[in-house]
Amino acid sequence: MRIAVLRERAAGESRVAITPETVKKFAALGATVAVEEGAGLTASITDEAYREAGAEVAPEAKTVEGADIVLGVQAPDVAALAGAKPGAWVAATFDPFRNGELVEAYAKAGFEALSMEFMPRITRAQSMDVLSSQSNLAGYKAVLTAANEYGRAFPMMMTAAGTVQAAKVFVMGVGVAGLQAIATAKRLGAQVSATDVRSATKEQIQSLGAKPVFVEDVAGIEGEGSGGYATEMSEEYQKAQAELVSSHIAKQDIVITTALIPGRPAPKLISDAQIATMKAGSVIFDLAVAQGGNVEGSKPDQTVERHGVKIVGYSNTAGHLAADASALFARNLFNFLSAFWDKEACKPILDEEIGDAVRLTQGGKVVNERLAG
Repeated sequence: MRIAVLRERAAGESRVAITPETVKKFAALGATVAVEEGAGLTASITDEAYREAGAEVAPEAKTVEGADIVLGVQAPDVAALAGAKPGAWVAATFDPFRNGELVEAYAKAGFEALSMEFMPRITRAQSMDVLSSQSNLAGYKAVLTAANEYGRAFPMMMTAAGTVQAAKVFVMGVGVAGLQAIATAKRLGAQVSATDVRSATKEQIQSLGAKPVFVEDVAGIEGEGSGGYATEMSEEYQKAQAELVSSHIAKQDIVITTALIPGRPAPKLISDAQIATMKAGSVIFDLAVAQGGNVEGSKPDQTVERHGVKIVGYSNTAGHLAADASALFARNLFNFLSAFWDKEACKPILDEEIGDAVRLTQGGKVVNERLAG
């Protein structure tokens, strides 16, 4: 069983899909691991560190030659897989809803694409969930970046020269990233509030010491989707929420938006008119900017200023913490494959529940039900 890991080639991608830690773990299962030269440098992992862990470090073509499984953070182009075994697995993030052509190319080439974004949100798959592990870091980084852009302190400070008031931070969207953003802002001493379309998140917000901001007594709320993901809201709820947010956002110093709906553009949460009500010097961090953005006017990897408010967002927020993001991503991949490892066959054999959920292509066809039609 040969497992290959290529250097990431997507623009701005600093993470890597394997670490010396997981190289050793795969070797203990009986697998041979090959890593492309320089694959880990942007995540502070040297080629020598991989060699010491037992990996073969080779040029690109030699890395994938004879590979049974290829691991990636972002799925490589099919051309990069030349030399891999027919039917080889590729476990990575594919962004399948937006990258249909890539998925079709994998099917045509006969590779089995395993989309880590499609990992089901069930208890036994929690340790395999790359969206959660990367979102956790993204929520943390969003607050640190906002704090850096904000021209004032976060905590209340009582000094001989007078008192500095605590910054007011509002988190919109209380998934994994939002919860980490709340916790990070609280640790920095801010006064934190948060909102979400799912009423069940109120207790989570309160448990972190933040104030929940929710629309009350509005019929037709449809925020709770399958698998713990949010879905689109009813029109009545959208209107009521917009009015509530407008009055609340005008009082905030920092706003962190995290709302995403799988397979759809990011919902718009903050309009230009709402930005105009905020104080000069306020900061908005749009965690969904790569999927179209929650904030009107936000642009990936740019700081945009509107009405005296800075709007920031990264196309790859977790990648700004490359070493930790890589470590968590690599463990997710190992946990996924090792959970199905057959010692006699010296390879993983996926079950139906998880295997069918993540498998995009097989036998020359696109087979995932979520991509049907």
